[in-house]
Amino acid sequence: MTAMINQSEALAERLKLTIDEDQLTNCMRCGFCQNACPTFIETGLEAASPRGRIALMKAVVDGLMYPDQSFQDQMDLCLGCRACEPACPSDVKYGQLIEQTREAIAHERSYSLPVRMARKTFLKGIFPHQGRMRMVGKTLRFYQRSGLQRVVRASGVMKLLPEHLQELEAVMPETSGDGLVERWKSLRLPARSEVTKSGESIFIVPPIGEKVARVGMFRGCIMDVMFIETNVNTVRLLRQAGFEVVIPESQACCGALHAHAGEMAEARTLAELNLHAFADADVDYVASNAGGCGAMLKEYDHLMQDDAAHRELAIQFSNQVKDVSELLSTIGRPLTMQEEIAPKTVTYQDSCHLRNVMRIQGQPRELMRALPGVELCELQGADTCCGSAGIYNMTQPEMSKNVLDRKMEHVKKTDAKYVVTSNPGCLLQMKWGIHRSGLNNEMEAVHLVDLLAEHVRFDAEASGAGK
Repeated sequence: MTAMINQSEALAERLKLTIDEDQLTNCMRCGFCQNACPTFIETGLEAASPRGRIALMKAVVDGLMYPDQSFQDQMDLCLGCRACEPACPSDVKYGQLIEQTREAIAHERSYSLPVRMARKTFLKGIFPHQGRMRMVGKTLRFYQRSGLQRVVRASGVMKLLPEHLQELEAVMPETSGDGLVERWKSLRLPARSEVTKSGESIFIVPPIGEKVARVGMFRGCIMDVMFIETNVNTVRLLRQAGFEVVIPESQACCGALHAHAGEMAEARTLAELNLHAFADADVDYVASNAGGCGAMLKEYDHLMQDDAAHRELAIQFSNQVKDVSELLSTIGRPLTMQEEIAPKTVTYQDSCHLRNVMRIQGQPRELMRALPGVELCELQGADTCCGSAGIYNMTQPEMSKNVLDRKMEHVKKTDAKYVVTSNPGCLLQMKWGIHRSGLNNEMEAVHLVDLLAEHVRFDAEASGAGK
């Protein structure tokens, strides 16, 4: 008991040092955030709403309560979807508050040995290192293609895992250990390698036709392993729209998972790597095809605000970050579409961070409506979280399933053949939702980029134009 009290006292002091008290006092307690909050909608509990969590944070900072286990549980229960921010009339930066709180908790919490090992293995040992991520991809690819996956499933070993992990394994896409650059080379499409003045290696894909701008491609970690074809299609679409695409070799994980887990020091280290990598590449824009990554990159200016050596570079970088849908719809040349494509009905699930942080919602819809034969059926509640939220579906499986099942009830009503989204986590979550709903033969989850690539005519690409 004494140890728990001491830990709570230490956490309270840590929270006072990390949290932005100005943001705490900005909250007017109007409650507009509650109808936007998935966990409040599911539980009806004040403490499970943004307003309630802010009240808990302030009570700790003001010395009115200790941050006991129930306090920490409520902070963990937050999806971090940030739907409360657009709804807030006072512009409270709730996302920053929850990350600051989680940073304090991560610094003071006594994690169990398995959790400590998992955090160290994935957050520090794998995600920050592209080579190790590719090795994981190659291992998973061997598991999927060697027949081992079928053997494991048939043996019943999977039943030893929790139900949600069994279901997630069932919808895991085919992985790759190649990486974007290696896959592009294998396609024998135009490209060249260069070394910058500072000695950084970059891979350059020329535009088709006259160059509109020079874009740095952020390939991500999960995207470059589980959704390599989406990365390839992103580059194909960008060059078709007139962009010269540059892929810095030294880029790293965006740091979003680290920030969400309270590992802010690691997130800043990764940010430094990316800031220098894209600055050396001398790009006009930085393209992201993952809403969660894009939002993290977009907020490097806040992440690095206390770092005098990188503050200005971070501000410049944040202004350059654009979602691929924004680049294609407002900056690049119009894409030429194929004429003979079978008609299809699609619906769109917004990526929370793309919508709530990057404030991108109209551009993906405009691109889909421009596709011949595509009917976009708006999804009721498309602006609410699907329950993915990084690794939330593994750390908070019950709440994640509840949020997802509510989402799928709305999806069914659209009668859509395709559920489109713009983030890898959302894509996996929607695949899980389709599987849980027994709709595998009726519906498919696809990334917006892959839907666009299916309809765009790449005639000039095939003929080698732009070399």
